[in-house]
Amino acid sequence: MSRPDLALAIIGNCQIAALVDKQAAILWCCLPRPDGDPVFSALLTPEGSAATHGVFAVDLTDPAGSTQRYLPNTAILETELVDQRGGRVRITDFCPRHRSRGRMFRPMMLIRIIEPVAGRPIVKLRLRPTRAWGAPNSTGCGGSHHLRFAAQDLDYRVTTDCSLSAVCEERPQVLERPVAFVIGPDETVDEAPMALARRFLEATRGYWQDWTRGLAIPFDWQEAVIRAAITLKLCTFEDTGAVLAALTTSIPEAANTQRNWDYRYCWLRDSYFVVQALNRLGATRTMEAYLHFIDNIVVRSSAGELQPLYGLSGEPTLPEREITSLPGYRGMGPVRVGNSAALQTQHDVYGSVILASTQLFFDARLVSGGDLALFERLQRLGERARAVYELPDAGPWELRGSEAVHSFSAAISWAGCDRLARIGTRLGQHEAAAGWRNAAQEMRSRILARAWNPQRGILAATFGGEEIDATALLLPELGLIDAKDPRFLSTLEVIGRELKDGDLLYRYRHADDFGRPQTAFLICAFWYVNALAASGRIEEAREHFERLLAHRTALGLLGEDLDPRTGELWGNFPQTYSMVGIINSAVRLSRSWEDVL
Repeated sequence: MSRPDLALAIIGNCQIAALVDKQAAILWCCLPRPDGDPVFSALLTPEGSAATHGVFAVDLTDPAGSTQRYLPNTAILETELVDQRGGRVRITDFCPRHRSRGRMFRPMMLIRIIEPVAGRPIVKLRLRPTRAWGAPNSTGCGGSHHLRFAAQDLDYRVTTDCSLSAVCEERPQVLERPVAFVIGPDETVDEAPMALARRFLEATRGYWQDWTRGLAIPFDWQEAVIRAAITLKLCTFEDTGAVLAALTTSIPEAANTQRNWDYRYCWLRDSYFVVQALNRLGATRTMEAYLHFIDNIVVRSSAGELQPLYGLSGEPTLPEREITSLPGYRGMGPVRVGNSAALQTQHDVYGSVILASTQLFFDARLVSGGDLALFERLQRLGERARAVYELPDAGPWELRGSEAVHSFSAAISWAGCDRLARIGTRLGQHEAAAGWRNAAQEMRSRILARAWNPQRGILAATFGGEEIDATALLLPELGLIDAKDPRFLSTLEVIGRELKDGDLLYRYRHADDFGRPQTAFLICAFWYVNALAASGRIEEAREHFERLLAHRTALGLLGEDLDPRTGELWGNFPQTYSMVGIINSAVRLSRSWEDVL
């Protein structure tokens, strides 16, 4: 079982998002968007929900327990708290998202409904937002039904039909009737708070249930796939089309390791895998929005060079700095804002963009499919991929202290050129297709020759290297090598022997800039499951996948890393990579609907 600290729920609407613990305390929420200043920042304190500041908590007198669930097929969270006398309180949290006046309504707004269910529960509300990364945020002027707060570069208000005196003074009160809190822009809410909350609740429930109904889910593991898909959707920033790697910063990959990074940005490689997973479920709008995001980046890029990651508006500069005003998750700092990995050389970015774009040229459902103009832009990225695939880079694990020619970076560069050949054929551009086909054939031969280490019997992490890493498991999925090729089967055996720990996998075992990894990287275990299936070991893969699902939180979510010894989740949360793993493995391993029904 995972440690309760990361047993968090996510709510959001693709404009903002928040994390809520099992006692309904909001511990993390950034405004005006996920990469902004955290107005609820208690997640990055040792006390968590008991923090002095940075929390919105509902404290029940004489608590006896809690239960939590999502309303079926939605991003609406419901928490019930019970006291020792049988009093019961229900807290419903969500961010409005629905269609209105012909467009998607997704305001910078979080709504909380608190209502008595049984008995005479006594509650104390702790509304303690922060500003400027952890500084207390005292209330400014208040109206008859609202409190106004000034955050960094933002004014917002909390509108409620609860007693403002009870909130400001944090007085225990008997909860005799439902109350609503609307956290949003510093604008007058003309409607009664509860009426607005109920109206938005029903509209938001309808939106998510309609969205889920449109997913092409596999027969098996439906609940897991649906929750993973909704979570991936919540990790997108719809205004620009960016896909976030995670919603948090500085949750360490393992205890006291300094491996604390800010993941609230858009990695081109990770985004490809998110887009691919949602495409497999038929949720193609994320791909279309993301490619618009990429298109704007390419247009602004000089010399056709791409960075590994960008800000949510496509900003290339993400200066990394340490924040001293917050002690960090469980006190394990540093807290970092920004990410200097944006300055690294990672050659897989070019192939990743091409791979993310390929479906546009083949999916007849898309009204605005790929055309010659897009093909020409992608060809420029392909030329770049072809030029750099044998040059050193920081690799997929973003090593900060060294560079090498990484086999995975080269493989994705090859995959981009291979897909350009297929796209060219699809468009009737036969001369261009032949050129890319010949280039891909040459690249493939050179990559397999230089990555193969016959002494160790592995496709090594680097050209001419002796170390193995888990990205080798993806080479058949990219199409570089057949999963039943003896070279891959040998690599799979070595990975199982050297990287596997129980049902989990380390991304690698050798030391990096911070020493040897101490926790397993969750996505790697799903890669391993898929490789088992592709090599013909289907039943073994299914059983392994079932065991992996048991590592999810009670609400079906995953972080980035997991300690095989303790079962604790670590790393930024929720991790899109890990949720992608659930979808891809379920789609690969599920029985077909036709075979079952």
